[in-house]
Amino acid sequence: MNAPEHVTVHAASGRLSLTWHGGHTQWIDNATLRERCPCSTCRRLAHAGHDARVEPHVAIVDMQPMGYGVQIGFSDGHAQGIYPWEYLAAIT
Repeated sequence: MNAPEHVTVHAASGRLSLTWHGGHTQWIDNATLRERCPCSTCRRLAHAGHDARVEPHVAIVDMQPMGYGVQIGFSDGHAQGIYPWEYLAAIT
């Protein structure tokens, strides 16, 4: 999957927007992104039946491009998750 045309962190609303080719803009709450972190630690905890304890007002404090997606750092200190574009596109 191709990268979106624009990726923007909206600090005031606590959301990430991704504008895909064709003009569709997708909005994802920061808390949703944190809850659905795809890193191996978070996946292992979810598989064991442990829900992620996410602050309702968690913020995105860093974002690094990884070619096939982005690595997102959150205000709770968690920064291991690399979110592939296809994975982000599937979040509703």
